[in-house]
Amino acid sequence: MKVTNAEFVISAVGPSGYPQDALPEIALAGRSNVGKSSLINKMINRKNLARTSSTPGKTQHLNYYRINEELYFVDLPGYGYAKVSKTQRQAWGAMIEKYLLERETLRLILLVIDLRHPPSKDDEMMYDWLKHFDSPVCVVATKADKIPRSRWQKHIKIIKEALVMRGGDKLIMFSSETGIGKDELWAHIAEFARPNEPEAEIIEE
Repeated sequence: MKVTNAEFVISAVGPSGYPQDALPEIALAGRSNVGKSSLINKMINRKNLARTSSTPGKTQHLNYYRINEELYFVDLPGYGYAKVSKTQRQAWGAMIEKYLLERETLRLILLVIDLRHPPSKDDEMMYDWLKHFDSPVCVVATKADKIPRSRWQKHIKIIKEALVMRGGDKLIMFSSETGIGKDELWAHIAEFARPNEPEAEIIEE
């Protein structure tokens, strides 16, 4: 996709704050500080539209970014950050669960994982939870530029086996530094973000 327009729209804490224009939504889930904001910025060719932070757990809302007036990236609060209070984690969990299960315009979840390390228990739990509800998932393994190309397949195998990837879900390697995987990820997103088109009427001669 050629991005000609991208803008931050809203930080929402519940359905009342979600956009109502019915554009397809692509959600990004992952542990705190895994690089979701950097991924968004690379995908839309902007350096700082999605704010990156060295402080894990800073994203506490669902951050909506509208792309080309065609779709939204929705950055979910990161999980697995111990310094966040149990009460806050429960509140985030309830908000995210409601969004993932009930948002009709949600088309695809990008589960963002660091290619350099095996998936965390939280990563495994998130993937299992999403698959329990038959949610469409694409695993995006970031930091690909930090690993020699000769070791990519080894790390991919570790991630696939740890998550027990299934249902035809795709794994795409990505680098926010070099752009590895950017075109492949856009092509995959496009498959899910197309508007539902009515079936063509068959006219008999």
